[in-house]
Amino acid sequence: MTQVHDPATAHIRAEAAIGHRLDALERDNRRLRRYGVTMLVVLAGFLGVGASLLYFSGAYGLPGSPQMVAARQFLLRDARGTIRGTWGTAEDGSVRLALSDDRGRQRIRLSLLEDGSAGLTFADTADRKLAVLGLLPDQTTTLALTDPAGVPRMVLGVAANGSSNLVFADHSGTTRAGLGVDSRGLGTFTLEERPGGAAAPEELLDSLAAGQTDSVGPPADTTRRRR
Repeated sequence: MTQVHDPATAHIRAEAAIGHRLDALERDNRRLRRYGVTMLVVLAGFLGVGASLLYFSGAYGLPGSPQMVAARQFLLRDARGTIRGTWGTAEDGSVRLALSDDRGRQRIRLSLLEDGSAGLTFADTADRKLAVLGLLPDQTTTLALTDPAGVPRMVLGVAANGSSNLVFADHSGTTRAGLGVDSRGLGTFTLEERPGGAAAPEELLDSLAAGQTDSVGPPADTTRRRR
């Protein structure tokens, strides 16, 4: 039996098939749009949570996160790369902090030795120590001031036994005068005229302390008065 081909019927069927495909494409597009919106919402939520964590961790630190950085030494550089500060430990067990000027010259040093001694030093551009503050393990404290040449000119100290001393030196570092109160509470005034080279701050204190001991008489060229 021969099937009669009807052009009108074929056209209707083709339009129906095309319409069906268009409906399916529209459904797929709507589904993709819903998925896209959902993903954008989720991504925005993650970004918001991440930003919040970064803010609070920077301001307060995250619970359980490390709060320290460990190293043997730290360097501080300026915008030009010049070392402006060093902080670290040495092989001898000491801890040192040094601050430098814009040319890399150390001007301030803070040290803590292994035996407990501590010191603070102020230097000029030629590394001459102009002021030194020291603390010994026996709680003796010393403040030494120098002239522009680096010669000690004044030393103030408090010893572990309770005595205190203030000595003055000339431009060569030789002790010339001193004030003190010994461990018994007796005050002294000492003038010295003796030859010799520059004395270190510790030697200046020792010379005055020796003059305050009853068992040791004053030098022949020393005038001493007590109240």
